[in-house]
Amino acid sequence: MAPSGSRSVDCWRVLYWIPVLFISLIVAWSYYAYVVQLCIDTIENMGEKIVYLLVYHVLFIMFVWSYWQTIFTKPMNPLKEFHLSHSDKELLEREDRRESQQEILRRIAKDLPIYTSTMSGAIRYCDHCLLLKPDRCHHCSACDMCILKMDHHCPWVNNCVGFANYKFFMLFLAYSLLYCLFITATDLQYFIQFWTVDGKTHDRLIQYLNGLPDTQAKFHIMFLFFAASMFSVSLAFLFAYHCWLVCKNRSTLEAFRAPTFQHGPDKNGFSLGTSKNFRQVFGDEKKYWLLPVFSSLGDGCSFPTCLVNADPEQPSSPSGRNPSVKSAGESHQFPPKPLRDSQSRLLNNGQSEGSEDRDKRGTSNPALTIEKET
Repeated sequence: MAPSGSRSVDCWRVLYWIPVLFISLIVAWSYYAYVVQLCIDTIENMGEKIVYLLVYHVLFIMFVWSYWQTIFTKPMNPLKEFHLSHSDKELLEREDRRESQQEILRRIAKDLPIYTSTMSGAIRYCDHCLLLKPDRCHHCSACDMCILKMDHHCPWVNNCVGFANYKFFMLFLAYSLLYCLFITATDLQYFIQFWTVDGKTHDRLIQYLNGLPDTQAKFHIMFLFFAASMFSVSLAFLFAYHCWLVCKNRSTLEAFRAPTFQHGPDKNGFSLGTSKNFRQVFGDEKKYWLLPVFSSLGDGCSFPTCLVNADPEQPSSPSGRNPSVKSAGESHQFPPKPLRDSQSRLLNNGQSEGSEDRDKRGTSNPALTIEKET
């Protein structure tokens, strides 16, 4: 017999699917209302009917495909090199002194590609997962795990939006917006028929409505327009906001709290210029940009920064240098870390011949002390 705690967790997991079920029912109803009630039963012009159905089904398939990918793509977790080994865990548990714990974590972190810290300049360490957090990685309490390049946990997809599915999430917003706008535009003329008649009297309105195909079609056409137009407004704002985030190379979490680098918090620390920021999410191959297939650059554990690798599209910092972060404990300068293949490829596109010299400057990691972050 399963323990009560386990049944309680299972119950909550079922409840988390309610928003997804709600969206799925709305989409299923919209398909019936548009295809059957509007196109098949109401529209009489055959050419108009065929064009509407073709365009609608293309948008519908892309919308459902991207939504499916956003929901069922498993979030990516940090690589094994960021996890504490069994011996390191035992050492950390045995040590009570802060200085000794610092030395253990410094030894683990010295060769890892980590350039960000907590606000106090400490190493970003997760107590729950027992790992050093890679840059842009955060612990999600809903998923109970650390998520690479976590943007937010979205209840409408019952999943964390992060490195593994951020492109799918963007396409989901784009295609759902186009889906709603198309329905609104093509349904508008039939919606107007419910409100515009030659006479303004109640009797003539009733008489006109009675002339439409049937009462069921009237309800579906009217409600379909209201639902599509309302969703269009909310989706437009959300999509515009995430387009802005992509262009700035920020996550939702980073937009609210800037990542902390060696010289302090910097909201533009990961920005490489609009073009490279876009390619980091959608990839280099244009044929995959509009398809919900994974094409993002990198491994999600390390990211090129304009601070470590200067970029002509980014303005230099006002001070012109990266001072070391001083902390309460003993400071420690990490050795330079080479860029991974995907980072080098992203940075080398369009850079001038002096890039090698620029790469050698400022590649050392921040002077960090140890502070547990959950």
